[in-house]
Amino acid sequence: MSDKVTKAKNKLDKAVAKRDKLDAKIPKKKKQRLYEKESAKSTLKFSEDMPKPSAKLLDKPKGASGMERVVQKAPQNTLKATIHQEISKNEDDNVGVESVHKTEQSAEFAYNRTKSAYRHQKEKPYLKLEKAETKVQKAGVNYSHQKALASDPSVASNPISRFQQKQAIKKQYATAFRQGGQSTASAVKATVQKGASAVSTAVSAVAKNPKVWLVIGCAFLLIVIVASVVSSCSVLVTGSLSQTVGTSYPSEDADIVSVDNQYTLMETNLQAKIDGVESTYPNYDEYRYNLDSIHHNSHQLAAYLTALKLYYQAGAVDGQLQTMFDNQYTLTITSEVEVRYRTEERTGTYTTTDEDGNVTEHEYTYEVQVPYNYYILNVTLDNKGVDTVANDLLSAEELEMYLVYKETQGNKPLLFGGGSTDGSPSTDLTGVVFVDGERTGNQNIVDIAMTQVGNVGGEPYWSWYGFDSRVEWCACYVSWVLNQAGYSEPKFASCQSQGVPYFSSQGRWASVGYADIAAGDVIFFDWDGDNSADHVGIVVGTDGSRVYTVEGNSGDACKVRDYAINSSVIMGYGLMN
Repeated sequence: MSDKVTKAKNKLDKAVAKRDKLDAKIPKKKKQRLYEKESAKSTLKFSEDMPKPSAKLLDKPKGASGMERVVQKAPQNTLKATIHQEISKNEDDNVGVESVHKTEQSAEFAYNRTKSAYRHQKEKPYLKLEKAETKVQKAGVNYSHQKALASDPSVASNPISRFQQKQAIKKQYATAFRQGGQSTASAVKATVQKGASAVSTAVSAVAKNPKVWLVIGCAFLLIVIVASVVSSCSVLVTGSLSQTVGTSYPSEDADIVSVDNQYTLMETNLQAKIDGVESTYPNYDEYRYNLDSIHHNSHQLAAYLTALKLYYQAGAVDGQLQTMFDNQYTLTITSEVEVRYRTEERTGTYTTTDEDGNVTEHEYTYEVQVPYNYYILNVTLDNKGVDTVANDLLSAEELEMYLVYKETQGNKPLLFGGGSTDGSPSTDLTGVVFVDGERTGNQNIVDIAMTQVGNVGGEPYWSWYGFDSRVEWCACYVSWVLNQAGYSEPKFASCQSQGVPYFSSQGRWASVGYADIAAGDVIFFDWDGDNSADHVGIVVGTDGSRVYTVEGNSGDACKVRDYAINSSVIMGYGLMN
């Protein structure tokens, strides 16, 4: 017997001795382990020369296995978790509830730990016996493996052969252990001989054909490449998702829009103050205005507040809005007096004496320059813009966050309306017959609007309005068209805070479903159904079932569109006279 076989035999004997020692400490309750399959029962029998499994493993305290217990308790554990979650949602509002809840949780935890400790202590001898049984089986497999190698040295020359042989022995050993229909020792011995023969045959076949090794190598290389690609894709997807989440506005959309509308209202009040200057400061000879436009970039404001607060809600950032507003807009009203001169005609007299001594008085007129005070009121409005103020007020770290949110627009470019992501071509109107689009006075608007179809970027419209860089320009486009057509409607850049209120205040507003819409009417859209206008265009006409429009900033271009006459995205119409 070789040294390796002897060493494996000694290790097996030690494992059996330790197993038997642990087995002796467990009270005997059953003489043999029975296995039930369907209605038949069979008893495992083992020959004297191989280690027999302990029959006391089945004598463990009755109860479900670990996995069975997990499955059985899953519904009640889920219910417990749900109850605790619901209590936790409301405990912040009630200190007493919170205290009771935590006491109950502690008691429940202590009870579960105690029960678990008791069960563990009760099952501990059986767990030790199971581990010892496993070591006996491993030692037995190793002993059989070494005996097989000693009887057939050719198998030991190849690591693949040794691995395959050992796996075959394990499989057959387990099968023999379960079935118990033959002596375990003889089964293992047969397995070793059969496995050694099969492995030897396979190795010989591979050795005779080098192409097989080439195929195995290529397959292995392919597996490595695929694994690498999958790993790279996983990292890429994870990174992209993380980047998207990290550059998105964390606040709720409704809060972001509400805060922006609040800022717009502050701007509207500022405009009203400027409009009322001459009433507030009467009796001036001249009012001089030097005014920047009143507007803000909504995404810049949202980026500023997000960098400052990360997450914010409507009504909770009033102070920050006021700080931004005070720094963005500076309204200066000053008076001055100029001494001016006006020409006044005066009347004078002079006398003459003739040769007879008669004196005659004559009148004459002359002009003089008379000084007077000329009162002037200077009204100046400076708009620094949100971007400049953000650079002034934010710390270096906050400014870095601001620039990221501004660049990505919080991954919500259409949050404040003003366009759509529709990139399809314009609607073809060549086959449309208009029936109801004949209301008087508006065709000139349509003609001018249609000449702009195809424009991309909207620069002619937002620059005409007074913006220095691109904004959501649908309203700028409509204002530009109306101005070019000679209409006196005030230009507007905001659909909800400027466009809709104007037509409503003039008694020229019609909600969706209005039957008498006509060419040249202004159409307002509400994409998300929150009763706030997000987009605007001009009505080309209607055929009774659909309304046809021309819109700016539709996929960043001027395009012709059409909608069902009662489409849910149509908010209403500004009716043109």
